[in-house]
Amino acid sequence: MYQSLTIFQTAGAMAKNAGARQAVIARNVANADTPGYRARTIQDFASSYNAAPASRAKATRPGHMGQGANNSAPVETYSTAEPSPNGNSVSIEEEMLNAVRVSSENTRALAIYRHGLNVIRMALGR
Repeated sequence: MYQSLTIFQTAGAMAKNAGARQAVIARNVANADTPGYRARTIQDFASSYNAAPASRAKATRPGHMGQGANNSAPVETYSTAEPSPNGNSVSIEEEMLNAVRVSSENTRALAIYRHGLNVIRMALGR
């Protein structure tokens, strides 16, 4: 009946993406006063999911088809923010807004995961 539980894999990927984005935001804030530091960013989950090819072969175990089981690691890019006179492009206000967005995405991923568990529990009568 439940051969493919991709909802849990998708929710896990959403949470992983949110965690990686939060780490980048924390690194940006930590380097807010570092001269020449360029702020970094990671694409949100929806954008990276939509950009993935639709007819990709699925790896069912590590090393299958020469790829790891999870080959969708988030990619860091430099932010397009205007640098200050010392070359630093971190905006604390922008990073605060990004942190709130990422927190919301993480909460959404956990809610999807929890809802999927509740559906399975109801189906099993527990």
